[in-house]
Amino acid sequence: MTKRNEGIIPVMITPFKDDGTIDYPGLSRLIEWYIANGCDALFAVCQSSEMLFLSLEERVALAKFVVEAVGGRIPVVASGHVSDKLEDQERELNVVAETGVDGLVLVTNRLDAGQKGGTAFVDDLGWLMEKLPKDLPLGLYECPAPYRRLLSDDELMFCARSDRFGILKDVSCDLETVRRRVALTADTSLAIVNANAGIAHQAMLSGSNGFTGVFTNFHPDLYKWLLTKGPQHSDLAGELAVFLALAAMAEPMGYPKLAKLYHQRLGTFEGIGSRAIDFDIAEKYWAVEALLGHIETGTAQFRKKVARA
Repeated sequence: MTKRNEGIIPVMITPFKDDGTIDYPGLSRLIEWYIANGCDALFAVCQSSEMLFLSLEERVALAKFVVEAVGGRIPVVASGHVSDKLEDQERELNVVAETGVDGLVLVTNRLDAGQKGGTAFVDDLGWLMEKLPKDLPLGLYECPAPYRRLLSDDELMFCARSDRFGILKDVSCDLETVRRRVALTADTSLAIVNANAGIAHQAMLSGSNGFTGVFTNFHPDLYKWLLTKGPQHSDLAGELAVFLALAAMAEPMGYPKLAKLYHQRLGTFEGIGSRAIDFDIAEKYWAVEALLGHIETGTAQFRKKVARA
């Protein structure tokens, strides 16, 4: 059986230099920060990595660098297929597979990219699965861009019964949907890992054994505590869950550049350049620096609280 991929799994951001190229020294420091803060795996080459704005060569180089920098300490999974045509996706995914990643994550909106409906999703997925390495675990990602494509229950179970999938990054943002999916896949290799901070705590208590939302780029260690220690400290866990949900409300203020500004403040890397967000977020969102300061303060306060628990 394919091993389930659970726990705290950041969707990695990509730091860029002033000239627009990938800042690999900064990325190396970011990887160490993720690991030091208790992450169980890393999701490289995803929407947060700005994969839609990277060339195939950059996507491959990014995945290869992360695999080599991690050096087997935790698993590394990656996506990287952005094309509409399945033949192009096959090429994109297979070259990413050659980088040594521990799993390939398939984006649901790339399957049945023409939105024909019916059996088109399963047909496309079946064709693609036959073209990918049989010994490499697969994952699924309901990526919001270019549009969110949620799996039906039948499609979910097709994937679960194939025994090739270890994770669904659930972007339903709906607790009842998460609970239903957890129940449907209970005896399979397919783990349902929620990506929405607003329901993170209740999803964990309902069997979504992890978290893979964008604020894993801010305080993954607090999500790790909520997952592993929260059930034994229900009052503090409830208090922490409120803070994490409210902090994540900052996401629309120019993410992923928002996370890069946060890491610039931490000293992880210098630049906050982004290909996805090409405007000055401090100019558009006037209090963004102050808000990040509050998130930093709240994060530090809760780190002290959970350390004493």
